[in-house]
Amino acid sequence: MKYTLLFLFVFATSFRTSETSVFICGPTGAKKYHYNENCRGLSSCSHGTVKTTLKQAQGLGLTLCGWED
Repeated sequence: MKYTLLFLFVFATSFRTSETSVFICGPTGAKKYHYNENCRGLSSCSHGTVKTTLKQAQGLGLTLCGWED
């Protein structure tokens, strides 16, 4: 029984989905997120791009860049 529970725990945790990475302009003041680091919408970014998760970007109220719709 103990091994069965251990197997089920390992099996269930092995199917975690990886979080989607997105890019935003600078650490503050961004309004959009981008799936591609070389997106046209980031071309005028003078603060440098920051890699974050999609969940965090949406939590900040950011929306998808219009070039990537």
